[in-house]
Amino acid sequence: MMSRPSLPRRAQDGIALLEALLAVVILAIGLLGTIGLQARSYAALSDAGMRAEAAIAADKLLGIMNTDIANLDDYAIAAGEEPSARLAQWHEETVRLIPGAEVVIEVTEAAANAPAAVDITISWRRKADTPVNSHRITSYFAGST
Repeated sequence: MMSRPSLPRRAQDGIALLEALLAVVILAIGLLGTIGLQARSYAALSDAGMRAEAAIAADKLLGIMNTDIANLDDYAIAAGEEPSARLAQWHEETVRLIPGAEVVIEVTEAAANAPAAVDITISWRRKADTPVNSHRITSYFAGST
């Protein structure tokens, strides 16, 4: 009886090591992808937090303005302008909570048949190389005519 010649064992050496190396490479690619997603979700969470702070600040200012309807014009502020005395404390708090915030408040006086309109725009930049985010709220004061 003749035996078949078997493949030399040497031809199979290192296959397990190659498979392990391939598994490590695939795992590393998956981990890098997960880290990238984590970084993007952190950035989105930070933007959402700033947007929430802007909404809260605008709502707070509208409450202040609603109690002082007779002086709505004193709350107007252009970009880069110093806030009035009525607005100073709110502005300081807003800039503290939203670093680098720029506030623009436009007040349109009440007309014969229209209430006063107030546009509050709070803009900020999360990092120097990111686009400007802004939150704008328009409110109307019915008792201002």
